[in-house]
Amino acid sequence: MTSSENNKRIAKNTLFLYFRSILTLGAGLYTSREVLAQLGIEDFGVYNVVGGVIVLFSFIQNAMNSATSRFFTFDLGKGDFEALKKTFSLSIVIHIFTALLILILGETVGLWFLNTHLVIPAERMEAANFVYQFTIFTACIGILQMPYMVAINAHERMKVYAYSGIADSIFKLATVLSLAFAPIDKLKFYSILVFAVYLIMSFFYIFYCHRNFKETHFKWFWNKKLFLERMGFSSYEFLGGISSILATQGGIVLINRFYGVLMNAANGVSTQILSVANQFMNNFFAAIAPQITKFLAAGEMDYFYSLVIRASKFCFLLSFLVLVPLALQMDFVLSLWLKIVPDYAGIFCQLSIVNVLLYSAFIPIWHGIIATGKNKIFRAIDSFLVLLMFPLMYFGLHFSPIGYICSHIFINIFRVIYATFSLRRLTGFSIRLFISQSLVKCLAAGIISIPLPLYITLNMDGWQ
Repeated sequence: MTSSENNKRIAKNTLFLYFRSILTLGAGLYTSREVLAQLGIEDFGVYNVVGGVIVLFSFIQNAMNSATSRFFTFDLGKGDFEALKKTFSLSIVIHIFTALLILILGETVGLWFLNTHLVIPAERMEAANFVYQFTIFTACIGILQMPYMVAINAHERMKVYAYSGIADSIFKLATVLSLAFAPIDKLKFYSILVFAVYLIMSFFYIFYCHRNFKETHFKWFWNKKLFLERMGFSSYEFLGGISSILATQGGIVLINRFYGVLMNAANGVSTQILSVANQFMNNFFAAIAPQITKFLAAGEMDYFYSLVIRASKFCFLLSFLVLVPLALQMDFVLSLWLKIVPDYAGIFCQLSIVNVLLYSAFIPIWHGIIATGKNKIFRAIDSFLVLLMFPLMYFGLHFSPIGYICSHIFINIFRVIYATFSLRRLTGFSIRLFISQSLVKCLAAGIISIPLPLYITLNMDGWQ
């Protein structure tokens, strides 16, 4: 494929994903508002903290997903169809065992933790346990569908990815609207409907892949050497996942211990904003990510370097264009969006957006490192940096609830610097070009465009 054809494909895929982003952003914000309004602050906080327990084990899922995506896209980039079939079938086997492991951990360690260490009103414990069971089932379905989603993304079928995302948003919107007619406890009913949406979307991904990609026709396959190769790659992704969970979901537990479920509700609102913001950013990057891995697999390093730099610049600028106005008018947006605005929700959301913008400029760097398959040293040191968030959060939460997110931002600054130097060590990536062609332009955009709207925002009340 020529450079011109490649750029046209990226532009076309980005257009599809931009369309998806706008629709899912609107649907996601409205859905989050109605969930909070229908469940109430207390039950919304319960749902947030209960979901956090099962996410404590999601590092296992994330590690396997990372390995599946890397090896499948790498084999596709090399054009090795036989290796591709083996990679997919082995991935299905691994994901089945991963789902079983999550189920076992969830029904033992997770269930014990839910009932003994979380601050949940006594009258809602029975509902919390009901929600927890369906959260486990939903997590298992998500694990089993992932190899099929990886195949769609690796083949760059972004039209399908966009339409399925829109369908998912519509289903979730219907789920929330159904809460007004819930025949049972709304919190329980909501957990059942969320599970049903995941199940429906999983059937779609499987059906589409079977119809369009021959390598996704699963046949039992086992190869010890390939398995150990995947597990060797995943082992350090496990380490990164564990540290990340301690820093994020472990932080949710700390908030619960320090401030209770009402503060969990405020953090839950910011989590919804963070999820939508990350989805918005990742939709743009999804159009480019497979080609970063494919160019590396084909040994076309000049294209690889160029794509990483361009992806960094575009991901930041496109995210900046949408998220900065949202952050500046966050209190106003929350008052329109939510019928009930929990205390601290505004500042939680603003700091979460700062974190997303920082990450957006460096997500291609992380992806480039993962594409090399040489993640051992990088993940070990990066995980250590992430683990430093936990004591920092514990210290910060003694003074203010926002100590949770401020700790993330502080450590993430050091993480992105380390990641950039790691990519240079692994591939010869030019930091000088990255700074001059991406970071300087991103910084210039911020310096030029933020002061005026910030001044207007700060002085708006005085002009009324």
